[in-house]
Amino acid sequence: MKPARLLLADAGVTEQQWRVVRVLVEEGPMDPTTIADRAVLLLPSLTRILQKLEEKGFITRARDEQDGRRQVIKATSDGCRLIADNIPAAKSYAGKLRDHLGTDRYEQLLDLLNDLNEIDL
Repeated sequence: MKPARLLLADAGVTEQQWRVVRVLVEEGPMDPTTIADRAVLLLPSLTRILQKLEEKGFITRARDEQDGRRQVIKATSDGCRLIADNIPAAKSYAGKLRDHLGTDRYEQLLDLLNDLNEIDL
């Protein structure tokens, strides 16, 4: 994870912040509960992360037009640029990891991580 952390540090975001912005860029605006699920974060942690991302100008928060109790979070143009500028390096890192582990072990790792994410303890 060290190369990934260095990449993200250079971009000015944490791993968790990156995941949130990437989810929003790839999937579009959504509510915090859905973001927490997609980014594999606890909702209380997400609250602090959203505050930081809003301060950095990577996201906006607005009230849902149909349900004023709900928030809708959206990536800004700066958030989209953050992902676009750094995704090639992130994909390169993932490719190097896959090459190091081999495709079968890499896929097995991803499957195991997904299984861990599905465990409801």
